[in-house]
Amino acid sequence: MRMILAVAAVLYSASAFAQADKPPPMVGDKPLVQVKPKGTKAGTKEAAAKPAAAPKGKPQSIAARLQACLDLDDGTKDRLNCYDAVIPPAPKPKPAKAKGYADCRFFKEEDERLACFNGFAESIPKLPKS
Repeated sequence: MRMILAVAAVLYSASAFAQADKPPPMVGDKPLVQVKPKGTKAGTKEAAAKPAAAPKGKPQSIAARLQACLDLDDGTKDRLNCYDAVIPPAPKPKPAKAKGYADCRFFKEEDERLACFNGFAESIPKLPKS
């Protein structure tokens, strides 16, 4: 009986030491994706649609995010989705003429909303990259 317990203890401790030194599982040259708790927003469509991520500690301004959308092809649904990720649409039946980029969200027609955002995003002075 003692012999069986001794063998079991040695085998158990050997397997524990073998697992402690292994790196996390890899897929190609990247680590395997870990599942996040339900409360995080890392896997949502909005997070995927946002333009380039800001450095940690310094969030990007709305102007910088709108200018990042200009890198996408003009007149495409992708560019409109990029703008909508920055400023979510809130269509109104009869919107007034847009006085700023925030007013573009009130246009119901996608083409009008895209043209409005393009006009304001192109008129923003280029921000220095630092």
